[in-house]
Amino acid sequence: MNPQVLSVAFVTVAHRPADPELALTAVGGAALLTHTVRGLLGTPEIDLVVAAAPERCAKSFSEAVRGLDCRVVPGESLRQAFAAVEPILSPNAVVLVHDALRAFTPQRTVRQVLAAVRDGAPVAVPVLPMSDTVKTTDENGIVTATVDRDGLRSAQTPVGFSLSAFRSALADSADPGLADTAGAATVPGDPDAMRVASAFELTLAEALVAGGDREDPL
Repeated sequence: MNPQVLSVAFVTVAHRPADPELALTAVGGAALLTHTVRGLLGTPEIDLVVAAAPERCAKSFSEAVRGLDCRVVPGESLRQAFAAVEPILSPNAVVLVHDALRAFTPQRTVRQVLAAVRDGAPVAVPVLPMSDTVKTTDENGIVTATVDRDGLRSAQTPVGFSLSAFRSALADSADPGLADTAGAATVPGDPDAMRVASAFELTLAEALVAGGDREDPL
């Protein structure tokens, strides 16, 4: 591998215990993980793609990316995957952490995250404005207030880091891309970057694949 990797994308599934199996769900004849990795590999600005695979799913993950230039690193945390490739990263490398279940994130979103970090943001994250009305409730489930949603955003992935910022984040969390991103710069997210984690979202994903010729899918 190139000893001066300038950008690495880690694909991870650390939200919930069931997520690794969900990443293997077939959509249009290929696993969600396969769609995600294919898109990242098709993004010219990304030099290396690494899938962080829980031990129980390492074999299945390897099968899902067979024939693709993706390194699968077994382990229980993103820290282990990072350690496997850290020696070949350039000091100016950009690190992306991407949720395997967001298999249809447009490439333009990925490029905007990369550009934000290369332009000087230590951390960058794609976001969408909150469209739903948000309520707070008490311990009995009674509505107590309506939250002003003007400043609310839903966060997506990939989360981008400078190499130094990622190392610092690893000191606080084994999976920093899925943790608190307070202070991060934001770029526009995209509705297609949904997490495919429910039957309804799976139906939408099937429709996206069947539609074909979408702009720069991941």
